[in-house]
Amino acid sequence: MSNDPAEQSPAPRLIEPVAGHARATVMLAAFEGWNDAGEAASDALKYLHRLWDAKKLATIDPDEYYDFQFTRPSVRRTADGGRRIKWPATKIAKASIPGTAIDVIFVHGIEPSYKWRAYTAELLAHAAALNVNYVVLVGALLADVPHSRPIPVTTTSEDDEVRERLNLEASQYEGPIGIVGVLGELAMLAGLPTVSLWAAVPHYVAQAPSPKAQLALLHQIEDLFQVPLNTDELAEDAQAWERGVDELATEDAEIGAYVHQLEEAKDTADLPEATGESIAREFERYLKRRGKDLP
Repeated sequence: MSNDPAEQSPAPRLIEPVAGHARATVMLAAFEGWNDAGEAASDALKYLHRLWDAKKLATIDPDEYYDFQFTRPSVRRTADGGRRIKWPATKIAKASIPGTAIDVIFVHGIEPSYKWRAYTAELLAHAAALNVNYVVLVGALLADVPHSRPIPVTTTSEDDEVRERLNLEASQYEGPIGIVGVLGELAMLAGLPTVSLWAAVPHYVAQAPSPKAQLALLHQIEDLFQVPLNTDELAEDAQAWERGVDELATEDAEIGAYVHQLEEAKDTADLPEATGESIAREFERYLKRRGKDLP
């Protein structure tokens, strides 16, 4: 068997052809707030929304779900000089990924204040009406990770078939959850294969934007969908962000010492990970970004 990464079999993908349908439909959801450290998850969805030219389908009425003293509306000037109130609604949009048989339903909102079960039921009603076959939930959390190393993305699923096919694990987390966790459980109960992606954002640089975490999430989506993404500009932003945090660590001895401690712990934990499989996966992604087809 060849050891050449280019000759390895392709990485398994989430989206398989759906019997009786020409196309597969994936709901891709992220929510601002508690589930969105550094706004990495919602920014990742915004990037894909623009890239694939998604068109708005619906908006969930916010009146039933938000405390407007906590999640306040904002006022903005319109192009003609008028003023318009922007309410914290959840938007649903649709895009077709060019060159594939995949449609994507984007769900982008703010974590609601009230009636989470009714809110998720409304989202799943839209999923049923739009013939959604898979659900991918995207989140970001604060963690003790160094900014100078690759941002970890945890990918889990409670669906046995998806876990076996993608070599994933079920989530072992126990504790408080956000709307992403609630939607994930109810989507599974509705019979929709569901995958959750969580990026770990360094807690000492938690403010938005967080382009390195956003980029890590996009790479994981790229692998799941087996669709190459042009992220060169975002990669430059991530490098600039990292340089900026490097300067902060240099100027503050306490932060610098803490970052060094995190780096040592991360490097020790990652020693076994430089396997042939991981190298092959990275090489495959490299080729796909340049438009080459692997055998």
